[in-house]
Amino acid sequence: MKIFWFRISLFLALLFLVTNCSSTKTKSHAVKSVALGNTGIAEEEEIYIPHLKSERKNFFPDTDAETRWVDSIYNQLSFEEKVGQLFMVAAYSNKDAAHIAEIEKLVSEYKVGGLIFFQGGPNRQAKLTNRYQAKAKVPLFIGIDAEWGLSMRLDSTYRYPFNMTLGAIQDLKLIEKVGENMAKESKRMGVHFNFAPVLDINTNPKNPIIGFRSFGENKVNVTEKAIALMQGVQSQGVFSTGKHFPGHGDTATDSHYTLPTINATKEHLDKVELYPYKRMIDEGMVSVMVAHLNVPSLEFRDRHPSSLSYNVVTNLLKQEMGFDGLIFTDALNMKGASNFKKPGEIDLEALLAGNDVLLFAENVPVAVEKICMAYQDSLLSEERLAYSVKKILRYKFKAGLNSYKPIDLTNLFKDLNAIPKDALQYELYENIVTVLKNEHEIVPIEKLDQKIAYLKMGDDTNTTFVNTLKKYTEVTEVADTNIDSLKKQLKGYDKVIIGFHKSDRAWKKHDFTETELLWIQEIAKQNKVILDVFTRPYSLLQITNFDQIETVIVSYQNNDVSQEVSAQIIFGALSAKGKLPVSINNFFKVEDGLETSKSNRLGFTVPENVGMSSEKLAQIDKIAQKAIDGKMAPGMQVLVARKGKVIYQKSFGYQTYDKQTKVNNDDLYDVASLTKMIATLPNVMQQFDNGKVTLETTLGDMLHQFRKSNKSEITFKELMSHYSRLQAWIPFYKATLDVKNQPLEKYYRKTYTEGFTKQVAENLYIRDDYHDTIMKKIVESNLIDNKEYKYSDFTFIILKKYLEKTTGKSLDELTYKNFYKPLGMNNTMYNPLLKFDCGKIAPTEVDTYFRHTFLQGYVHDMEAAMEGGIGGHAGIFSNAMDVAKMMQLFLQKGNYGGITYFSPETFDVFNTCFYCAEGNRRGLGFDKPQLEKTGPTCGCVSKSSFGHTGFTGTMAWADPETEIVYVFLSNRTFPDSNASNKLSKEKIREDIQKIIQEAIVE
Repeated sequence: MKIFWFRISLFLALLFLVTNCSSTKTKSHAVKSVALGNTGIAEEEEIYIPHLKSERKNFFPDTDAETRWVDSIYNQLSFEEKVGQLFMVAAYSNKDAAHIAEIEKLVSEYKVGGLIFFQGGPNRQAKLTNRYQAKAKVPLFIGIDAEWGLSMRLDSTYRYPFNMTLGAIQDLKLIEKVGENMAKESKRMGVHFNFAPVLDINTNPKNPIIGFRSFGENKVNVTEKAIALMQGVQSQGVFSTGKHFPGHGDTATDSHYTLPTINATKEHLDKVELYPYKRMIDEGMVSVMVAHLNVPSLEFRDRHPSSLSYNVVTNLLKQEMGFDGLIFTDALNMKGASNFKKPGEIDLEALLAGNDVLLFAENVPVAVEKICMAYQDSLLSEERLAYSVKKILRYKFKAGLNSYKPIDLTNLFKDLNAIPKDALQYELYENIVTVLKNEHEIVPIEKLDQKIAYLKMGDDTNTTFVNTLKKYTEVTEVADTNIDSLKKQLKGYDKVIIGFHKSDRAWKKHDFTETELLWIQEIAKQNKVILDVFTRPYSLLQITNFDQIETVIVSYQNNDVSQEVSAQIIFGALSAKGKLPVSINNFFKVEDGLETSKSNRLGFTVPENVGMSSEKLAQIDKIAQKAIDGKMAPGMQVLVARKGKVIYQKSFGYQTYDKQTKVNNDDLYDVASLTKMIATLPNVMQQFDNGKVTLETTLGDMLHQFRKSNKSEITFKELMSHYSRLQAWIPFYKATLDVKNQPLEKYYRKTYTEGFTKQVAENLYIRDDYHDTIMKKIVESNLIDNKEYKYSDFTFIILKKYLEKTTGKSLDELTYKNFYKPLGMNNTMYNPLLKFDCGKIAPTEVDTYFRHTFLQGYVHDMEAAMEGGIGGHAGIFSNAMDVAKMMQLFLQKGNYGGITYFSPETFDVFNTCFYCAEGNRRGLGFDKPQLEKTGPTCGCVSKSSFGHTGFTGTMAWADPETEIVYVFLSNRTFPDSNASNKLSKEKIREDIQKIIQEAIVE
C-alpha cells in the first residue's frame, strides 16, 4: 500500500511540474537591481536569467582520468556499498569511545560515503579523521559547517566575523580573502566540504535560526558577498555549499524544531529567494543544501518538507535552474524533516526527491534496508542510483581522494591559528564598523580638551574598547544603579560614549534591557551621546527614538579587534566605511553608513598590515626577559609603531625586584633626558617657527644675564647641537648638603613653608630662589678648552629659563597647554603624584646620597629635583604610548590629529646635523645615529632618523625612511643609580632596535 501511494505522489508531482513550472531558461543575461526595504525585491527587473551551462564558471572541470577512476571504483562496489556512498553521517570529536566505535562500524560495515563533523577540537578531529579514513574502502568525504570558520564547530580554531557582519563590507576582495583562509584551514583539517555560504535573505528580523548567519536582507548584497566567499573557498580546492534552498530567510520558526512555512508566491521566490542560487550556479557553485521547509507555492502536498519534494529538488533546482552539482539534504535528524516520516523512510524519500547526499541520517542500517527494498520493488532504478553515486565519486576525485593522504598532525594548531589571520581580521573590521548617525560630525572627536565619559551597558567584556579610548585622551568610566544619580555624575561632560557589549557567542541574546533603553533616552536628553553597539544591528530595533542620540555606531560583534577598531574610528585614527546590511524599522535602511573623516593620530593594528613580521618582533620578548633575568632593570615597556600604527606594545617584569607590582602599559616612568626632546624641544621649535629665534641668535640675545658672560656669543645652532663648549654638568646639589651629605637647613624645609615651596622629595622642600643660584653658576662656569662636541645638560636648563621668560608661563604649564593636552598625552607630566597614585609610577631609585629616601614619583635628576621637579632637561614622567605620540608628531613634521604645531620646514631644520663634518652627530636638540661604530642606536637605522636616550634606561627613536617609532622605558637605576649600567653595556635597547629593523618585510 505504501508503494502504491508513493507512486501516486510521484505521478502528481510530475503533473504539477508540467502545469505549474516554467521551462528551463537558456537565454543568458542578468539585470543588476537595487533592493527596497526589507523585502529583498528589486526596483526594476528582478528575475535573473541564468547563463547557458557552457558559459558557467567551472572550478573543477571533468577529466578523462576522473571518468576512468569513477567507473573503476563504481564497478568494484556492491549494491550495498553503492548505497553507502549516499550517506554523510554525523561525527563528533568530543564524544566517548562508544560513539567512535559506532562511526567506525558505519564506515567499515555500511561503507558510508562521508562524515560531517560537529563539536570537538582540531587535533582530536584530525586524529579521528585519519582513523576513520583508514577503515574506509573508498576514501570518505569530510564536511563541516564552518560559516564563520572552523570555530563554528571546533575549539582552538580561528573565528571570522559572522555573515551579517561581513555584509557591512563593501570591498568584495576582503570577503574572498576570508573564503581563501577558511578553505586553507579546512584543507589542513582534511575537510572537503564547507557547508557555506548561507544564501538566505533575512527579510524577517525575528528569524530565530538564520538572522546573523545571513549576509543581510538585500538579495544583491547577499549574493555578491556569497559569490566572493565561495570563490575564495573553491579557489583553494575546497567545495562550497549554498544553503538553505529554496530560502530560509523569511521564517519565524526554526526547522531544527518544527517545519517552517514560506507563504511567498512562486513569482516572489523567483525574484528574491532564488536569485542568489541562480547567480551562484553561474559562478560555479559545487553543491547546494536543501532545507526542510513547507513551501505551498512549490509543493502542493500539505506540509511536505522541501527537502523531500521532487518538485523542489528535481523539477526546480535540477531541471528549471539547471543545477548539476551535488545536492545535500539538510540534516535529516532535524524535526522539520524527522517529524514527517520515520528514519529510513525519510532517507528514501529524500533520495527519490533528487538529493545526492543524505546528511545526518538517524539510522543508516534502516535507511540502507529501505533503499534496497525500493530498488527491489523498482521504485529506485540502477540508473538513478548510479547518477548520484557516480556524481559523489566524481567529486571525490576532484577533492584528490583518488590519492588520499592522512592529515599531518605536525604543527596543526599553529597552522590553523597562523598570525597573518589577525591582519585580515583588522582589515575586515576596519571595513565593517558602521556609523549610522553622526549629527554635527561629533565623530571623530577632534579636540581633546573636553570632558568625555564612558558608560557600559550589556553584560559582556569591554576592556579593550575602554583601554583603547583611554589611549587617545582622558575618558572617565561612570556607573550607577540609579538614573538620577547617574545623570548628576554626567553633568558637565561634553560627550558620553555608551558602549553596549553583549556576548559574541552565536545565538546568544543581544537585547537591551528595559532599564538600558530608558537610560539611553534620559542621558541623551542631557548629554551629547555616542551610542556604540557591539552586537548585531537588530539590537537597535528596540530603540523607538534616535532623535536625541547624536551618534549611532554599529560594531556588530564584541571582540578585541572590533573594540579596538571602533575606538580608533571615534578618535579619527580610522574612517568608518561599513554599510548597514539590514534595515532598522523606519530609522535606518539597507546600505546606510556614513564615512567619517580620518586624522593622522596613531592607530593600532598587527605588524603584517604595515609590512612587518610578528614572528620576528616576538624576539623582543626574549631580549626583554634577558635584561630582567640579568637584573639590568626590574621591568620595562616597549612600543613599536610603523606607518602611523602601533603594532607592538608590551610591558615586562615588575616595578621593583621584589616582584610585587607588575609593570602595565599605562604605568609611568621617569624618562630622564627624554624630557629634553618631548617637553622643552617642541616648545623651542614653536619659538623658532614663529620667528622668535633663528639659527644665529646668540645666547646673549636670548637671555640678558648671559650678555656679559663668556657665553654671550654662543649661537642658537651651536647651543642646540651641543657644540658650544659648555660643561657637561655641575652637581649643584652637593653645595646644599652638610659634611654628612644631609640637606642643610639653610636650603631645605621638611614641610611646605613660605619661601620653601618647591618639593624635592617626600617631606623635603627647597628654597624658591635657589634656581637663581643655579643659573648664576652656569653663567659663571668655564667653557671647555676645545671647540668640540660635548653633551651638556646646561643647554636645556638654559632653554627652560628662556621659554619661561619669553612666554611668561612655567615650563610645565606651557608644555601641557601647547602639546600634552591637545595631543592626548594625559599620562605625561612633571610631578606625577599631583595626579596619579604612586602605585602607577615605577620607582626610580633608593637615594642614599642626597634625599635619602625611596624615590617614587619624584624625579631622579638632582638639578631637576631642585627646580621643584620641573627641569628643561629632566623631570617628565610618561609611558611608552604617550612618548610615541610625540615621536609620531615629529615623524609627521609637526602635524598630529589634524593640528599643526610647527611647520615641516622647522622640523627639517632641527633634524639637520650641522656639524657632522666636525664629528658631531647631533641635530638641534635631537640625537642622531652615530658617525663611528658606537653610539645611541643599533647602527642599522637611517641617517635621517632621530631620537634621544635617558639615564634611567629610556630611549625614543623615529626613522622617517622606515616610518618607525620605537620607545623603550625602564627604571634600570633602581635601586642604585650609581651601579654599573649593565643595560647600556649589554646593548639591550640597541639589540631591540636591531630586531625591529630586521622585522621589516617590505
